Amino acid sequence: MKTRSKIQTAAAGLAALLALTACGGAATGTQAADIPKTQNTRDISEGVLPDAAAVALLPESYKAKGELTVAMDLSSPPMTFLAEDNTTPIGVNPDLARLVAKKLGLKLKFENTAFDTIIPGIDGSRYDFTATTMSATEERLKVLDMIDYLKGGSAVAVAYGNPLNLTNDTLCGKNIAVTKGSTQQLKHLPNVSKWTCEEKGKPAINAVTLPNVQEALTQLDSKRIDGVFYDASALAWANEQQPNHFTVLSPRMNTRTNTNVAIGLKKGSPLTPALQKAIQSMLESPEYKESLDYWGLGESAITEASLR
Repeated sequence: MKTRSKIQTAAAGLAALLALTACGGAATGTQAADIPKTQNTRDISEGVLPDAAAVALLPESYKAKGELTVAMDLSSPPMTFLAEDNTTPIGVNPDLARLVAKKLGLKLKFENTAFDTIIPGIDGSRYDFTATTMSATEERLKVLDMIDYLKGGSAVAVAYGNPLNLTNDTLCGKNIAVTKGSTQQLKHLPNVSKWTCEEKGKPAINAVTLPNVQEALTQLDSKRIDGVFYDASALAWANEQQPNHFTVLSPRMNTRTNTNVAIGLKKGSPLTPALQKAIQSMLESPEYKESLDYWGLGESAITEASLR
């Protein structure tokens, strides 16, 4: 069931980076200047007003309760993790969940739970929804309503400053690291190599399979490989925590797949129309872009809260 991109696995691989440089990446803009991101517990939804159209769609039971419960696996920076106070949920997903709740005029209660227990919890009505970088797979759509709120994807990190002038289209014959068992190893790199290189008579991309992203970035730093193909958000976070060691290519790699991720709630839930309206309102708000830019994920913005 767990088929999201390797963001959660990234957390373990990037733990060393976070531990070594926990005070790196000072906040900028209205997200609280000069505060390290791992310490910044500001609520981005402060001052945001409810969306009247979304509130009008709320079932009376939710209005009476006045609160939504969101399930998250708080172990995957920069998407979903705990601040250094070990109490406050921070990251992209907590930011956006707070905005959605505020658009509905409701308080938000976080439940930190393992990823593979979230769907059973929603199905059992323990949680109202999840915003935990979950892709809308066929299997999940049998039990969940899922509403797009973000674009995921993969990217390539190269040596700092990109001395080889590499692009996503010029990796033929290069040694590109992927992590064992990742979507990049099993699916994306073979496909990209085929249509970018092999079908054009160029040498295939040489996949170097490594156990985790930290090992891959270490080998890139020592110039033993030419690049690292991995989850875009995890690479963006690693780049902030370990600056001037590598460069993440932009735009992200086109894997010819739908990379959107979705908020999930119980199939046929009476909350679905209101939540979809609130998410759409959130996507159109300046705070949405502010959060993504703050966490280094401006490319993740989407414009339509599509119900799957």
